[in-house]
Amino acid sequence: MTYIWLKFAHVVGATVILGTGTGIAFFMLMAHRSGDARFIAGTARLVVLADMIFTATAVLLQPITGWLLMRQAGLDFSEGWIAASLALYLVAGAFWLPVVWIQIRMRDLARGAADSGVSLPPRYHRLFRIWFWFGFPGFGAVLAILYLMIAKPVLW
Repeated sequence: MTYIWLKFAHVVGATVILGTGTGIAFFMLMAHRSGDARFIAGTARLVVLADMIFTATAVLLQPITGWLLMRQAGLDFSEGWIAASLALYLVAGAFWLPVVWIQIRMRDLARGAADSGVSLPPRYHRLFRIWFWFGFPGFGAVLAILYLMIAKPVLW
């Protein structure tokens, strides 16, 4: 019975990572498209909060539940799909961590612009482009991990 609960927690964690990431991307993109610094600042404030509460918690728990599941199933890191999943997890993290910092900076720049009644600065727009493009490999890595978790293909 423990295996089922661990698997449930692991799947919920994966769902939270994917769902929160998708929601954050959508809301940040829509706020950015508005061009309204106050709206962007408010949205980014909530996005950063959601990342800290939901994404960070799931990101910390995923390796723990995955390792416990691996032990219960009698698997080890030599399984190709597990090794590939871990590598992709590192790729996703390598893109997610800077994105969190970028969201905080974008929030602060938008808040500053809104408080001063000026347009968003060029730095905000540069950060947004980086944030946008970092989403593709980060999100792609998460999707690939989900595929590997479900299919468990023999890779080597």
